Amino acid sequence: MPAYIIVGLAPTNADKLQQYGASVPSTLAQFSGEVLVKGAADSLHGNSPHKVQVIITFPSRQHAIDWYNSNDYQSLIPTRDQGMDSQFQLIG
Repeated sequence: MPAYIIVGLAPTNADKLQQYGASVPSTLAQFSGEVLVKGAADSLHGNSPHKVQVIITFPSRQHAIDWYNSNDYQSLIPTRDQGMDSQFQLIG
């Protein structure tokens, strides 16, 4: 069953965010992850500080968890945290 990671983010440092964004795709390939959509989000109900959303798909929940916990992705977390305020949610 497919699984999805939904990322809500608010940029805080454009250079670090660009560096992080350029590095993520190579970490996804090993886990058959793919960015389905990313961009500005319009809230239909409620408030969120995260004005940008990203949806990443994986073949299974375990693939998503393994990607997030992989050494390659974990090494990007300091850059991610310098570039944005974010929330990651796993569905599926």
